[in-house]
Amino acid sequence: MKRSTLSHSLLNIILVFIESALTLLLRLDPELRKAAYPLAKQETVVALRLYLPHVEVFATFSTKGVLLDDRLPIGRTEPDVVINAYSIQVINAITTHDSETTEKLQMRGESVQVQLVKQFIMQLGLGSLIQGVIKKIKGGKNKPKPTEAEKADKKESYKLRIKEQQTQITTLTIKNRELETTVKELQSKQQTFIITSIVAAVIAIAAIIALFIMT
Repeated sequence: MKRSTLSHSLLNIILVFIESALTLLLRLDPELRKAAYPLAKQETVVALRLYLPHVEVFATFSTKGVLLDDRLPIGRTEPDVVINAYSIQVINAITTHDSETTEKLQMRGESVQVQLVKQFIMQLGLGSLIQGVIKKIKGGKNKPKPTEAEKADKKESYKLRIKEQQTQITTLTIKNRELETTVKELQSKQQTFIITSIVAAVIAIAAIIALFIMT
């Protein structure tokens, strides 16, 4: 029975698309970056051998992201982890984030690296990409609704601010009245001084005239 295969050119187009999606996911999802970090630190190479269609892909984890190719990286003779599975199994593992589905994938390699790859696959998914894009576009607009306690605290804070403002207004009103009283007192004193000055001037003039007549 002849097995199904993908042409080399079509496979490369698909790999470029997936690699770009992975790069975007890693930028948007901090949890995914955290899962990829130990694999990138060890420059882990994962061989993905799929059936229906029959495809062999090599994923190299590095600080630049996850690089995909149809052959081993230069300088490597064998991958660190090998995954044998049907295409539908891999798709289910990526889209469901389910540990049971991921465990069904046949993996060979050093136990620690195998476990790290499983954690990365469970964190990976199209849902993460969609959520990340929405979050990026909205810029955090979808904030969680405040609790009743938070609402009460906020209401109490508003009340205190209003009370403080009312106190400040009352204080300013009192000071304004005091200033008005002071101005009135100064005006009254000024009028009294003017009248007194006029009377004193008249008396002085009268005294000078009287003194002139007598002489």
